[in-house]
Amino acid sequence: MAQVIRLATRESALAMWQANFVKSALEAAHPGLVVQIVGMTTQGDRDKESPLTQLGGKGVFVKELEVALIEGRADIAVHSMKDVPCVFPDGLGITAICEREDPRDAFVSNSAAAFTALPAGAKLGSSSLRRRLQLREKRPDLDYLDVRGNVESRLRKLDEGEYDAIILAVAGLKRLGLANRITDPIDPIISVPAAGQGAVGIEARLDDEQTLALLSSINHADTFACVSCERAVSIGLGASCELPIAAFATLSEGQISLQTYVGINDRHLRVQGRSARDEALSMANDVTQQLIDQGADQLT
Repeated sequence: MAQVIRLATRESALAMWQANFVKSALEAAHPGLVVQIVGMTTQGDRDKESPLTQLGGKGVFVKELEVALIEGRADIAVHSMKDVPCVFPDGLGITAICEREDPRDAFVSNSAAAFTALPAGAKLGSSSLRRRLQLREKRPDLDYLDVRGNVESRLRKLDEGEYDAIILAVAGLKRLGLANRITDPIDPIISVPAAGQGAVGIEARLDDEQTLALLSSINHADTFACVSCERAVSIGLGASCELPIAAFATLSEGQISLQTYVGINDRHLRVQGRSARDEALSMANDVTQQLIDQGADQLT
């Protein structure tokens, strides 16, 4: 009898791509394994109009999936790592992260070749306060608007003229076969990505040793190290949608470099760090403390 793993996922097009990606990777790594996808609709999916801050933060996209894990209706849950809250229910955790796709933000427009080319007063839409604040720092002359909905509905709103441009994730557009809609990727120096952006993570019960052993085969160690470094900043600052935090780590020749951003209204804090790979979490904690010393904990 074949071994079966039940995979919980949101039912949006992007979430289903991620679920099928993990399913294929697991089944390829373990011949005979059958991964069953259990689609679920979260509060964040049901309410596409309210700002995330009103819904309770990014955790609205994962809570129902975690309940399925706790109740034993699923063995693993697949998430976009940028949507994963800092605190997990007892007994759950991210146990594997797949190799990261391009983590940059994408400028998408039908009329301007780049973010810098938008005319003054242009309407720029994004669901992310982190993105809006960083871009406003560079272009305070634009009209920054919130935009909710899945990728396709946001693109439709752009095409119908509600916005002159919108900001999405490069990774999401590529995964949906919409790379042709990327007008210009935004340099991470201008818009530091969210912690975990572009990475797909797998959450599981920490006492399920059999499942953890299977997941270890698809964990990408370099991505796991970088995303863990990024999330250490978010955890140290008590990240939520009310506190716009960005953290982006890269790994080269055994060294991890970390960029961070925290902002609210007209205050923008940026701190960088660099360390050996095995000291990355300590370095991330030092960077977090520097942000706190500059007042990051008072920006909520």
